[in-house]
Amino acid sequence: MAEPQQKLFKAQTLKGFRDYMPELMAPRQAMIRRIEATFERHGFQPLQTPALEYLETLAGKYGEEGDKLLYRFQDHGERHVALRYDLTVPLARVVAEHRNEIQLPFRRYQVAPVWRADKPQRGRFREFFQCDADIVGVNSAMADAETLITGLSVLEALGIQGAVLHLNHRDVLFGLIAAAGVTEKAQQIACVRAIDKLDKVPPVAVVAEIAALGIAVEVASVVLNRFLFAETNPQKFLQLVVLDDSMSATPTLVEAASRIVTVIELVTAAGLGDRIVFDPTIARGLDYYTGIIYETRLTDPRVKGIGAVMSGGRYDGLIGLFTKESIPAVGISLGLDRLLAALQELELVPKDAHAVQVYVTVFGESEAATAIATAGQLRAVGLRVELDLAGGKLGKQLERASKRGARLAVLIGPDEAAAGTVVLKDLRDGAQQTVARANLPDMASDLLRV
Repeated sequence: MAEPQQKLFKAQTLKGFRDYMPELMAPRQAMIRRIEATFERHGFQPLQTPALEYLETLAGKYGEEGDKLLYRFQDHGERHVALRYDLTVPLARVVAEHRNEIQLPFRRYQVAPVWRADKPQRGRFREFFQCDADIVGVNSAMADAETLITGLSVLEALGIQGAVLHLNHRDVLFGLIAAAGVTEKAQQIACVRAIDKLDKVPPVAVVAEIAALGIAVEVASVVLNRFLFAETNPQKFLQLVVLDDSMSATPTLVEAASRIVTVIELVTAAGLGDRIVFDPTIARGLDYYTGIIYETRLTDPRVKGIGAVMSGGRYDGLIGLFTKESIPAVGISLGLDRLLAALQELELVPKDAHAVQVYVTVFGESEAATAIATAGQLRAVGLRVELDLAGGKLGKQLERASKRGARLAVLIGPDEAAAGTVVLKDLRDGAQQTVARANLPDMASDLLRV
C-alpha cells in the first residue's frame, strides 16, 4: 500500500515583507556597522527596546493615519499589544520608566526593525529597519544641529554625496496657517497634513483638500500662496519674519524662524552648509513633533522616487505623556531599507561584500586537521575564510571558491602538510607560490591589499 503523499506548503513571504539573501544581507550588515560607528563617534550610546509594547503605549501618539497602521492584537494573556511603529515612542517610554538611571542629556541610538501596515511600494515595506539617534534633555539649537550633523555624517560614511536636508519648524507651519486666517486647531493640523503632500500632488489638489475641511477656497489659496512664497524665497521669507515686521509675524513665528536661522548657521559651521536648506512645506505627519522638523532627500535623478531617506525633528511633549516631568528631545531616523534600495540604484553597494577572501581546500582526511588549523590562522588576523566541506577533486573545489568570490585559494597536499608549507593561489590570474604556513597570514593580507 502506497504511503500517503505528504502535503507541501506553499513557500511564500507576506506582502510587504522580504527575505534578505546573503548577497544583499552582507552589504546591509556592513551599512549597519558604518552607521553605528558614526553614531558612536558623535557620542551616542546603544539602546535596545522590545518589538512588542502595550497598545496604550503606542496608540494615540502618531495621529489618526499613523494609528491605523499599527499592527495590534491580543496576546495569549489577553493583553492588548502592538508591534512598535517607530523607535521614538519606545524611547519616550524608556526615559520615563528608567528616569532615575538616566543622566541628562542622554544621547542614544538604536538600530532595529519596526512594523507598519502600510501599502507596499518602491522602497517601502511593512517591516523595515530604522536607525535612530536622539538627544534627550536639552532644548537648544545646538542639540538640533548636533543631530542633523550626525545624520549627514552617516550619509557621508555610506558614500552618499548628493543629499540635501530640508529643514522646517512646526511653529512656522502653524504660524503661516494662522496668519492666513485658519485659527481652529483641528483645521490647522489638517492643513499641515495637506501641505505635507505638496511634493507628491499639484497645488490645486492641496487647495481642494484644505477647502474640503470647510475652509473657504479663497482662504485655502492664501494658505497655499504663503507657503509657496516662503518655498520660492526662503532667505527673504526668514529675513522678513526675523528682521522685519512687515509680515505681522507673531512672537512664536519669529522665534521659530530664528531657531531655523541659528541651526543652519551651526550646521554650516560644521562644513555642511551645502547640505541643508529651509523648506516651509516640510510638515512631517506625526502629531508628536513640536519644533524643528526635517526630511533628507537624495538629489540623483536615478533615485527620484525613493522618497526621504532620513527624517525626524523635535518632540518636546512626547516624554511628558509618560511622566509629569517635562523633558525635551530631538532626533533623527534613517530608513535602512530605503537607504539600501537607493545605494543599489546608485551602484554604491559593493558587489563582493559577501564574498570570502580566502578559500582553503582540503585534499583528503589526512590533511583535514592541517587545513582547519590553517583556516584558523587566517581568521585570527581578520580575514574572511571558507573551508571546503564538500571535498572532491581540486578542480571542483576551486570552482566552488570562484563562485564564492574568493580572491585567494590555499592548497595543502600531503607534501605541503609534511613540510609545513601551503600553495597560495591567486584566482584572478592563476599565479601561485609556495609559502611557509607561519608566513601565510601576512602574505595573504599583503596580496589582498593590492
